[in-house]
Amino acid sequence: MKKLALKTSILVASLAVMSLGMSAGYASGVSQKFDGDDEANWTLSKVLTTITYSTENLSSTAEKVNASSWQSGTSMNQIIGTKVQALLNWHNHGVGAVDGKWGRNTRKAMQAFQQRMGLEVTDSMNQETWDALTKDSQLANQPVLVNYTLSQDDVNFKTTDIPEDTKAKGELEGMYYESVLEGLAEKFHMDTDYLKSLNPNAEFIAGETIIIYNPGTPTTTKVTKVVADKSTQTLFAYDSDGNMVASYPTTVGSASTPSPTGTHGIKVKVYEPNYTYTHDDDSQTIIPPGPNNPVGLVWIGLTEPTYGIHGSPDPERISRQASAGCVRLTNWDAKVLYGIIDKEATVEFK
Repeated sequence: MKKLALKTSILVASLAVMSLGMSAGYASGVSQKFDGDDEANWTLSKVLTTITYSTENLSSTAEKVNASSWQSGTSMNQIIGTKVQALLNWHNHGVGAVDGKWGRNTRKAMQAFQQRMGLEVTDSMNQETWDALTKDSQLANQPVLVNYTLSQDDVNFKTTDIPEDTKAKGELEGMYYESVLEGLAEKFHMDTDYLKSLNPNAEFIAGETIIIYNPGTPTTTKVTKVVADKSTQTLFAYDSDGNMVASYPTTVGSASTPSPTGTHGIKVKVYEPNYTYTHDDDSQTIIPPGPNNPVGLVWIGLTEPTYGIHGSPDPERISRQASAGCVRLTNWDAKVLYGIIDKEATVEFK
């Protein structure tokens, strides 16, 4: 009887530990963690930082965002707007820098999601779309805003003042972030003003716990075709079966420097590229690598000379600024595409 009682006690204790572990699963988590042994997982683990977070003692704003649910007839305020942006991102339809606002990039992401799911394409959220976004309960119940404790590496990195003059840029050691806040906002895929508003008293120093957006973990599905849609300023990514894998807001060319037409291949993929600027007198300035490089942190060069898919030094203005004929993405979206696009993929402009 004593042995049976002892075994029963051990079983109860084990179940209690398991229960605590399951509860802690929501209290803490990891974003951008890649465990696969294929090339995409390996590459993404090198270019996207693993983010460990917790949800204990969240601010009231964070709690409201995490518990929010869209309902017909309600305004798309920043609370539910943040939730919608998170869900779209987690379904691999990028909204640009997360700010909680119902803007052009969020609407485009929703429409790409609707297209992928075979839903009616609309200009505003509807019940059918919300139901599809939240159908995967495990994904839908992830916390949107979370606690993150800043490390020394998060805040102690090189910064610089970026000059306007191109030749002066070429003399810099690197095109680094201009502030710690800029670097943190990009790390967490956020609008800088939104990050500040969620942390009004933060000094953004090591050891401090701040509220951030939980970026989740993007797809690792191999992409064999991308389509740069000039009319919607969206880049659509497809797998080898023709299924839409992801979409990203983009800037595709401009009136003065239009993008190419037709279908092209990929010539090269470069992480942390430099940038060669040709002046009117044909002299050249080589601008060093860095997040504020004119092509950001990624260059995917096309078989069409001088054209490519690349990152951006100004992610908050994606879809709202011109490019020199190329396909411009946020640095984080460019990193994902860099990791998952096949070297033999086609790039179509339409």
